[in-house]
Amino acid sequence: VPMTPAPRRFRPTFWATFFAGLGVALMFGLGVWQIDRLGTKQEMIAERESRPALEALDPEQLLAIGDAAPFEFRRAELTVRFLHDREMLLLARSMNRNVGFQVVTPFVLETGEELLINRGWIPDDREDPATRAEGQLDGQVTIVALVRRPGAPNWLVPDNVPADLTGDDAMGGGDWYWMDLPAMREAAGLAPNGPPLYLEAIATDLPGGFPIGGQTRLELRNDHLQYAVTWFLLGGALAIIWFVFHWRRDEKAGTKAAGPKAS
Repeated sequence: VPMTPAPRRFRPTFWATFFAGLGVALMFGLGVWQIDRLGTKQEMIAERESRPALEALDPEQLLAIGDAAPFEFRRAELTVRFLHDREMLLLARSMNRNVGFQVVTPFVLETGEELLINRGWIPDDREDPATRAEGQLDGQVTIVALVRRPGAPNWLVPDNVPADLTGDDAMGGGDWYWMDLPAMREAAGLAPNGPPLYLEAIATDLPGGFPIGGQTRLELRNDHLQYAVTWFLLGGALAIIWFVFHWRRDEKAGTKAAGPKAS
């Protein structure tokens, strides 16, 4: 005897509802968190991109900095003398997928204070300063660079292995993976006390082409909107699955269809 289809009814179960509700709440919470992160990242990008356009700092202003955070990415225009014989190389630096180094060089201001500057990138076949002698500027030169503050490395970055650059290990001695300002100042024979900052050279037409300045990343990756949309969609999909799962046919409500009457 044919049966009429049982009607569907919404009959949620406790545990499925509990875990689905927990999952939806978590995913929507993550989406809201990513929206908040989006606003924070946009403010950070706007501030980072606006600071290089401000008036350049002079040596007096630079040396008076006690907290580098409000001044990071500001330009500084200085007349300096490089101490090329004490340069250090930051290892494992790439540019356009080419492996190389970044050259960190001590310099002396006209007033006698000594600081560090990341002059830029060189390929691994230019490790020897003799291969880029044109870029080893002598005497007093005027530079424009960005103020940077050193940051703590993550757990994937190896420890630095300092070397005394004023002795037999000079010219790139030691293994440097991140800017450890106190250790690098000590290795270069600079005074231990100094502003909590270093400089990074902007892109310039340097004789010989190396080092290549302008390695500072002013733009930041900002995928928080995509992440937020993804979490919201996943939360919505889980809610739909939960609803469809509980939109069941009530088998007890089914009835038999009436058969043909006997004549």
